[in-house]
Amino acid sequence: MGKATNWRARARYEFDKSMAAGPIALIGWLAVVSLVVIVAAGLFLALTQIAPEGGQPVNFIEGAWESLMRTMDAGTMGGDVGWGFRGVSLFVTVAGIFVFSALIGVLSSGLEAKLDELRKGRSQVLETDHTIILNWSPSIFDVISELVIANTSRKRPRIVIMATKDKVEMEDEIAAKIDDLRNTKIICRSGDPTDLYDLNIVNPQASRSIIVLSPEGEDADSQVIKSVLALVNAPNRRVKPYQIAAEIRDGNNADVARIVGGKELQLILADDLISRIVVHSSRQSGLSGVYSELLDFDGCEIYTIEQPDIVGKSFAAAVMAYENSTLIGVCDNQGVVHLNPPVGQIFKAGERAIIIAEDDAAIRAGNIDMRIEKDAILPVPHREPGPERTLILGWNRRGPMITFELSRYVAPGSLLTIAADTPDLEADIAALTIANGNMTVDYRIIDTSSRAALNALDIPGYDHVLVLGYSDHMAPQPADTRTLVTLLQLRKIAETAGHHISVVSEMTDVRNRELAAVTRADDFVVSNKLVSLMLAQASENEHMAAIFDELLDEDGSEIYMRPVSDYVAIDQPINFYTICLAALKRGEVAIGYRRKRADDADPRSLGGVVVNPVKSEKLLYSEDDRLIVLARD
Repeated sequence: MGKATNWRARARYEFDKSMAAGPIALIGWLAVVSLVVIVAAGLFLALTQIAPEGGQPVNFIEGAWESLMRTMDAGTMGGDVGWGFRGVSLFVTVAGIFVFSALIGVLSSGLEAKLDELRKGRSQVLETDHTIILNWSPSIFDVISELVIANTSRKRPRIVIMATKDKVEMEDEIAAKIDDLRNTKIICRSGDPTDLYDLNIVNPQASRSIIVLSPEGEDADSQVIKSVLALVNAPNRRVKPYQIAAEIRDGNNADVARIVGGKELQLILADDLISRIVVHSSRQSGLSGVYSELLDFDGCEIYTIEQPDIVGKSFAAAVMAYENSTLIGVCDNQGVVHLNPPVGQIFKAGERAIIIAEDDAAIRAGNIDMRIEKDAILPVPHREPGPERTLILGWNRRGPMITFELSRYVAPGSLLTIAADTPDLEADIAALTIANGNMTVDYRIIDTSSRAALNALDIPGYDHVLVLGYSDHMAPQPADTRTLVTLLQLRKIAETAGHHISVVSEMTDVRNRELAAVTRADDFVVSNKLVSLMLAQASENEHMAAIFDELLDEDGSEIYMRPVSDYVAIDQPINFYTICLAALKRGEVAIGYRRKRADDADPRSLGGVVVNPVKSEKLLYSEDDRLIVLARD
């Protein structure tokens, strides 16, 4: 009796476990029940020799077949005769009705659950060679737009997004804000990017690259670091290294992120990147257009690629070997990036050239008739830098970094005035760090959108004006709106004074940058856009973060915009080969020019910036035109 009880308890336990296991297990149980009924009925008919009235007794096989037919179709028993055979058929048919009714219910609920799972974005991704984006932020739309352009030449490109957001909401926002996905398919999944189980849903083992965005809200850097940690230390991770590009806001968290990600991680320090570009653009109008061109997949891009044709040549000779591309550096055999190396440095086998080009297919070195006009090359002019007066209107978390970066470049006797009305401005000013004694800092607590308050600052007396958004205390759109009001007030002040004021503004949304064109500011740095471009580029080029670290480092080679007339005579048209040679003689690399003409088309709003021009083309330059060079000072 005890054994029978134990058997029944065990059977009930297995049944309950199967009920919890899902539709497949339930279908299995229904199949077992059907088999038991069919076999039992077949045995019963064979042993009792019950047969339809007037018919012959059946064996086990025939009896089982008759039972199977009645299990699957209740109408089959309508032609049975003889009450004994009818009784068996009735039992089998009733059991069949029960089994198939239950089967329909199981299939219906299973299908509904699967559809619900798909709607919630919890199903496994089966794609391979795809780009994964983890977390959701306003930057995601620019990242997707750039990846769509980069994917144009690929077959079946896929972008898989995972965030703690509803799948349908993500899909709706992407459809509303990105007009044309071209040949790229977007796949959204809901989940926690810091959770190992959820990360497996997006199939990182088969991915091409992974982008980790800084999510909205507090403690964003911790979320990014945990996601990277979950990726690189997962028990079932692949052997091949991942290519991860991650965004970190606070530079103090960079070291921890690098320890976690190791060589698989390219780190984009968002605030540091924007702060440096804001400072450089404020001192060299139009520079943000150069950075946008280098980072935008729609124009020229930076490639790191082996070039056997220049092995054994000096860097200077290799620069002059390209007509439609611009050589700017070398990635050595240890993977270290060197921009603008010594002109006599020889390219070695296995080293990669760092080249700006329209497309990697256009990169070709060769023997070209350069037609250099050596007589047009001018000696280096000497200019002693003087003190500068800079005004910052508005304030956010990037303000201290901008102040420190600015202090590294200005000459002794320079002044920085900060004017804003943020709650903690006085404490922030007291905590500022200055690189040297070349610059003093003072501040004013004012409403930067007020005309009267701005007039009191004597703005025409400043060499440079930077307008920062109140992004720490306001949402992106209201912050940009206040920036626009400030810019309009500055325009009116400049018109009243009859004096040009050099103004550079930080914007959050690229759409507001287009609206701000009416303010006639010299340059705009669109923070979200530039960070997005950088993340997209880093996901495609494993050396991109290192390249831009050097471009924005005071100790490395940086981008400068200098008068063309400092390099060559401008009294007649001249080709870019001659300009390149003039730059090389100074230890610099010429990468483009800024040449603004009233009738010139500027479809990409780069302010006349042209990067990687055709070197054989002759152009006539003026005193206002600028040469874009890569130089160490």
